[in-house]
Amino acid sequence: METLFDSKHLYRSYFQLAFPMVLGLVVTLVYNLADTFFIARTNDTNLIAGVSLCAPVFTALMAFGNIFGQGGSSLISRLLGGQDEQGAKRVSAFCFYIALATGVVLAVLMSAFSHPLLLLLGADADTLPHAFAYYIVLAVGAPIIVLSFIHSNLVRCEGMAAESMIGTILGAVINIILDPILISVAGMGAMGAAVATVIGYLCSVLYFLWLLHQKSRCLSVRPSLCRVSGRELRQILGVGVTAALSNLMQSLCVIVVNQFLLPYGNDKIAAMGIVLKINMIAQLVLIGFSFGGVPLFGYLYGARRRAEMKKLVRFCLGFLTALSLALTAVLCLLASPLMGAFVKDAAMIATGAEMLRWQAVSTVFAGIVLLLTVLFQATGKVGPAFVLSISRQGVVFVAALLVCVRLFGYNGVLMGQAAADVCSALLALGLLAGSGKRA
Repeated sequence: METLFDSKHLYRSYFQLAFPMVLGLVVTLVYNLADTFFIARTNDTNLIAGVSLCAPVFTALMAFGNIFGQGGSSLISRLLGGQDEQGAKRVSAFCFYIALATGVVLAVLMSAFSHPLLLLLGADADTLPHAFAYYIVLAVGAPIIVLSFIHSNLVRCEGMAAESMIGTILGAVINIILDPILISVAGMGAMGAAVATVIGYLCSVLYFLWLLHQKSRCLSVRPSLCRVSGRELRQILGVGVTAALSNLMQSLCVIVVNQFLLPYGNDKIAAMGIVLKINMIAQLVLIGFSFGGVPLFGYLYGARRRAEMKKLVRFCLGFLTALSLALTAVLCLLASPLMGAFVKDAAMIATGAEMLRWQAVSTVFAGIVLLLTVLFQATGKVGPAFVLSISRQGVVFVAALLVCVRLFGYNGVLMGQAAADVCSALLALGLLAGSGKRA
């Protein structure tokens, strides 16, 4: 571990961890966009809207995976910083089996309550058949999807950032290959897109199991090691639940926005579904550079290297601010061509371009919130992490959306996220300052 997390070359160590994660996330986005691209090419508004309505389902499954993936990685990084390799093995085995059990329970519940959940997501008579076809495959594949987020997080704690990226890319490539075959050639439509996604994640899970068997020294899936202390469980859940809340809040916000857009027509929901996928280009780059530092943040914190920690945080804030401004400029300037890559309807392109500019304008504030949320998670500071997890795409967002809609109607729906980003960034910086005074 010492050769990788070199305190004399902090920035190099940070980028060694972050770049593979960014690349892996960007490829993940590519295969999410592949679903959207092939579905959009059908020119069936109800089909596009039906699949878009299911975006929160995938986000929710990711959230449950992150409870144990990110919660476990935070604890394992600190354990390795304290040279406790046996503890890391126990925690990793526990995270794997509890995630598997969680996925099975979710599969049963999601299948049993499919109809009311789809209505809650905003499906109507026109979009329900398409939404159900996509949703039910995700429900059955829930254990696989949840598991895929465990070792993609945990192997990075051992310095295997490149291997984590390979596992993610493997699933992405398989999904991209299967998408056109299942959606168009086999005529499966929305169900084909979902089947391709689940098969891709299954291949990732199998790769990571092989990787642990062949290369890992500090991680395990041995059932005999599947145990944690009460204190360790509280650490996993304390950090993991706050990480999952970010994903769940994101799902909630998509549902809320879709409900506000519903009176304006399914074309608005379809446009927003595409816009959110495009905007994820910027968001996933920022997430990658934020979460890429988790093993290093946790390691430095566990090793009690506070000076190096503060130096790294200052650098990351400056770097992400500059990167965010560049991403904002690109998305705003290319909003119409980016929408035009998915749909040919001029009205939907214009609608989507306006939505995308509002989503992108506050990217720099979103980057600040993401980095500081991750920092609090990596160091086990549950309170501040929890507050930020329910702010930008949670309580603050809903409050900002309600105020903006009340004042500006339809345009208020579009500007709600930008207002929430600004308020949440100010909150995050305040929590950082408060945390620094107590340290």
